[in-house]
Amino acid sequence: MKLSAGMTDSNQRYGKFHVDISGATSAAHILKIIRNHDGVSRAELSRITGLSRSTISQHVDTLQKMGLVCESGTAKSTGGRKARLLQFKKDGGYVISIDLGATSLSVALCGLEAEPVAVDMRDFDVAASPCETINRAQRIASELMESAGVDQSQIRGVGMGVPGPIEFNSGTLVGPAILRGWNRYPIADALQSRFGCPAYVDNDANVMALGELWAGAGKGVEDFIFVKVGTGIGAGIVCGGQLYRGADGCAGDIGHVAVDYSDVMCACGNTGCLEALAAGAAIARRAERAAVEGTSQILAGLMKEHGQLTAKDIGLAALKGDPVSAEIIRDSGRLIGMVIAKAITFFNPSLVIIGGGVSKTGDLLLASIRESVYRRSLPLATRNLLVQSSTLDDSAGIIGAAVLVLEELFSPNRIAQVIADSS
Repeated sequence: MKLSAGMTDSNQRYGKFHVDISGATSAAHILKIIRNHDGVSRAELSRITGLSRSTISQHVDTLQKMGLVCESGTAKSTGGRKARLLQFKKDGGYVISIDLGATSLSVALCGLEAEPVAVDMRDFDVAASPCETINRAQRIASELMESAGVDQSQIRGVGMGVPGPIEFNSGTLVGPAILRGWNRYPIADALQSRFGCPAYVDNDANVMALGELWAGAGKGVEDFIFVKVGTGIGAGIVCGGQLYRGADGCAGDIGHVAVDYSDVMCACGNTGCLEALAAGAAIARRAERAAVEGTSQILAGLMKEHGQLTAKDIGLAALKGDPVSAEIIRDSGRLIGMVIAKAITFFNPSLVIIGGGVSKTGDLLLASIRESVYRRSLPLATRNLLVQSSTLDDSAGIIGAAVLVLEELFSPNRIAQVIADSS
């Protein structure tokens, strides 16, 4: 697909192309423009794409027959007949989104704009088998569909985010550090068989990055990094407004970047990994040692009350003025910031978003990450850099899993194929 000189901002926003394509592929790109626009006329489509009005009308008619596009209102009058506006048909179905964490399982029924219609979030044992997990997700999805009055035939696809390196084309986990029993399990195939519709799977940090890109702090941002800090640590990279997965799907796996020469063993089998030293389990481990050794009475009390400590407990203790907890959080933030600084030097994004369960420990972690990032990155790389918390919190993974499905279902190649098959 060739690019044309002199492209307008509208060209760039709605697909980065000046069309020299034809047939079904043109219709697919027109659909993409309509999806990303809150109402657009045929004349505007012609201006953006460079296609003739008659060609635009032909493709729009095809998309309307497919139930993907509808007319909605009229544009402001410019002196002549008011133009009819076209919109993506949001009520044309639903998608199921699944966000699997190390300690939780969230399932949602979402519309075709990735907006959650019904959500179920619950604690979940990560030691469960793949089959058991998918069965549980299906049961929850069925309950949500029944409550919302949605039939199985209305489900267009299912998307899932999982904590581990995903071979995206096959929807398979490869060498996961946390989900040990899932290695090489065909997750996408299993979901497709169970739900009876197309299924897509990606790393949870990538999925969260998609959520932020679609509806969160990353909306409208061309280049940013989403960093998930939870039981594990990972990053989703958005480059040029698109999720970047790398050659094999494991781009952004910063949790296994070595940050020192310590002998602390990581679940991946190496030592000194960021995840082993700064993620939720590492924070809890340091806090429990402080509680047992008696260096923090607050932590000792919380451990006696709960039986064990979590990152949330350490954040609460820090808010109560416990210096040991504050130091643990600062140390984790410093190490995370060191690795992020390396990524910033290499990639030069304009935004870094911090999310995940451990990010909820309070402002101290974010402040420590910021301090380390700005101190260790080059001045030019941080001139326009913003480091902030996620604006979606627990919804990032749910929305992102829905976006994952929609981006695949309505990709130019897939739509072009559907149109070609139906012609």
